[in-house]
Amino acid sequence: MTDGPAPHILYIDDDDALRRLVARALGRQGYDVSSAASGAEGVAMAAQGGFDLVAVDHYMPGMDGLETLAAITALTDPPPVVYVTGSDEGRIAVAALKAGAADYVVKTVGEDFFDLLSASFEQVLDRARLERAKAEAEAELRASNARLEAMLSEVNHRVANSLQLVSAMIGLQKGVLADAEAREALEDTQRRIRAIAQVHRRLYTANDVELVDLRDYLSALVEELAESWSSDVMPRTLTLTAEPIRVKTDRAVSIGVIVTELVTNACKYAYPDGRGEVRIIVSRDGDQCVLAVEDDGCGMADGQAPQGTGLGAKLIRAMAQSLQSAVEYDPTHSGVRAVLRVPV
Repeated sequence: MTDGPAPHILYIDDDDALRRLVARALGRQGYDVSSAASGAEGVAMAAQGGFDLVAVDHYMPGMDGLETLAAITALTDPPPVVYVTGSDEGRIAVAALKAGAADYVVKTVGEDFFDLLSASFEQVLDRARLERAKAEAEAELRASNARLEAMLSEVNHRVANSLQLVSAMIGLQKGVLADAEAREALEDTQRRIRAIAQVHRRLYTANDVELVDLRDYLSALVEELAESWSSDVMPRTLTLTAEPIRVKTDRAVSIGVIVTELVTNACKYAYPDGRGEVRIIVSRDGDQCVLAVEDDGCGMADGQAPQGTGLGAKLIRAMAQSLQSAVEYDPTHSGVRAVLRVPV
């Protein structure tokens, strides 16, 4: 046996002489043995707790061993049970194991029985210690994971709030500028920040902090872009058709920035009168996620240089490169159709 306090054993048997022999023999081997003369007495003692293991004999008047085993295993946090059977009662031993016994010992005449009983006790107690240690380790791991998840959620929550604060500060700065081009540049910056903030908002409200559902993410992002670009004077319609595809967080950020830039370009340049539809389509093609942003506007001439400062085009190229891809334009489309294929 391992070092430490003597294991407290409850031995249940209606044979007075055998109970005394068991207590004496196991006491010499380092066990602290209590005994009960019947199943009912043994169950009552086990219910009071304090036993590391219970041994139950099968043949007892009134409440037999199987009934006693069932009553003990039904207790809250029951100790392991070793079942004691006769030499020709394999069927009963199997029934006891199925009913929850940790082991069984065949009752024999002589010292061999006590040695077998002690060996069984030691094995069962070692297994119980390992199971307790495993349960404690798993509980500690679950608690640690819960703490880490809470910390990650808090970090993402704080990042999202910080990004919103930066966006609000840019909005205040924009409000005091007289230069239209400067205000427009700050508006573009706000949209880019919101695209990133949406990812963190998805993270701290979801159980999974590694993957983002593109359909949910882009739905919220497109809704914000629609509020930003559409007005009663210049109504614009942004529609999203997306399959539920999950991608890693950093890839979702890159896709969100690309969508923001492509939608912004379409809203700025596709429809001179300011009225029209911009469609965002996300689908799966084998092991690829296919993103398309399209409009039915005036289109782009071959070789046409990008309008504006060109910063949006640079961001699109940089984000596409981070995804090991590139944005391609469909020359057959009547307006502008930009397509991005991302491995998932």
